[in-house]
Amino acid sequence: MGKTSISEFLLQGLSQLPEHQHLFFGLFLSMYLVTMAGNVLIFLAIISEARLHTPMYFFLATLSFADIGLSSSIVLKMLHNLHTKLHTISYTGCLAQLYFFLSFGDMDSFLLAVMAYDRYMAICHPLHYTTAMSPQLCVLLVSLCWVITNLHALLHTLLMAKLSFCVVGEISHFFCDISPLLKVSCSSTHLNELMVFVAGGPVMTVPFLCTLVSYMCIVSAILRMPSSGGGRRKAFSTCGSHLSVVCMFYGTIFSVYLCPSSTFPIKDIVASVVYTVVTPMLNPFIYSLRNQDMKVALGSLLKGKVFASQLH
Repeated sequence: MGKTSISEFLLQGLSQLPEHQHLFFGLFLSMYLVTMAGNVLIFLAIISEARLHTPMYFFLATLSFADIGLSSSIVLKMLHNLHTKLHTISYTGCLAQLYFFLSFGDMDSFLLAVMAYDRYMAICHPLHYTTAMSPQLCVLLVSLCWVITNLHALLHTLLMAKLSFCVVGEISHFFCDISPLLKVSCSSTHLNELMVFVAGGPVMTVPFLCTLVSYMCIVSAILRMPSSGGGRRKAFSTCGSHLSVVCMFYGTIFSVYLCPSSTFPIKDIVASVVYTVVTPMLNPFIYSLRNQDMKVALGSLLKGKVFASQLH
């Protein structure tokens, strides 16, 4: 493993102005608390409500877990730096953050594709849905996603660990991502850049294409439904929330990684905030507010918590 010439990096963060630090701290602390509360409640509601032990909610519970990990890997260090006003991260901490960011971020992408396939089977092949989406297949799909995403994250983290870095390790970002790290390396980064294209490209585009194809088939099937009944409207409503998450997640990711810039401008910072902080925060609301079963389960969970607290 290569040796680095520095022990820590300096993260430029979202703003260098002192008057913005307290504002950003309050904003991101609030967003993180909402993210944790929303995703934990969804996770607990799904595992405690027997009616929600279905493939769709199994994938949603896994997505909530991945969102907690994605947000925590970025926001906790950001909040620490904003509070202490020391915008540094250790070399080891930077590599660890890179690994968890890639792992949980990739997992979000793969889960969105799996959930799109689940909706495709439910809408386009309803008679075969129960047998096709068996519990064994659901566990296999999620396990396969975890293996692929962790191997991809490990690959880039190990390759990054082999590089040497300049004495002035100032990262033009608010967390340790691949591109900003490669820009402050003193070593040859050709292999890293090749792996970003060879391994990172498929990891990003294959789930997106699978999601896109699934929704093209779903829309085609919905349009063939008779308009007189409520089936078409219900199907569109069921998939609308999922599709809004997909558009927000992939739209911001592609704006950063498929349109790279040499200076990492403010639009890329904003896009990174959206898919690392905003999307994990909004997922619980998008999936629960338009889902009656989830509303009932959350209500039962919260009533049970209140009742238990009254007993004590």
